[in-house]
Amino acid sequence: MARIAGVNIPTNKRVPIALTYIHGIGPAVAEEICEKVGLDRTQRVNELSDADVLRIRETIDADYTVEGDLRRQTSMNVKRLMDLGCYRGLPVRGQRTHTNARTRKGPAKAIAGKKK
Repeated sequence: MARIAGVNIPTNKRVPIALTYIHGIGPAVAEEICEKVGLDRTQRVNELSDADVLRIRETIDADYTVEGDLRRQTSMNVKRLMDLGCYRGLPVRGQRTHTNARTRKGPAKAIAGKKK
């Protein structure tokens, strides 16, 4: 099993599809990575040599922000905007928050004794 950017990518899928399992890499970026490394798009992950996996890993490390770094960057951006009080998308103008606004309120919590 190939491990790239801390993620075990599936072995029986085509390389561009398998690369999309990494947070921060979508279909277009996966195709771009395959083109940079010089891989055939129809090749499967289990057909890759160790050198190919190493080249993919080095390309991703050098050129893209993925996984933990990307999640940290995103959460810091949201936190910065929330501290400023101007984060778009959060309920500040009387919107319904009973069932929506999970970003602000966090995951839904079950209330005991609610059943009839």
